[in-house]
Amino acid sequence: MQTTVGIATHYFGRTMPELTGRMIMVKAIWNGKVIADSTDTVMVEGNHYFPRNSVNADYLRDGDMHTTCPWKGKADYHTLEVDGKVNPDAAWYYPTPKEKALNITDRIAFWRGVTIEE
Repeated sequence: MQTTVGIATHYFGRTMPELTGRMIMVKAIWNGKVIADSTDTVMVEGNHYFPRNSVNADYLRDGDMHTTCPWKGKADYHTLEVDGKVNPDAAWYYPTPKEKALNITDRIAFWRGVTIEE
């Protein structure tokens, strides 16, 4: 599976060195608001991981949920709060990803009703 995102080709979460020349803006939307947008996402297991600096921090609250992936490591979660509505644990990230997942360092992915638009 190959997805063209930003100006680089990402293949199963690995950034390939060749340039595609295409710029694709990917957006994460919930409750009618853009939570994140970037031309530099990394696709891993069907999820777009957005650079942390492309995510609107005003919508993030620290969550209590933690999960573990055998090859990515321990994930921490954020709750989204937008215009008074709350979506618990709808964003996740790996604070210290394992070696095979270093490409998602400082990146956030979304689920639980967050729409991803390309």
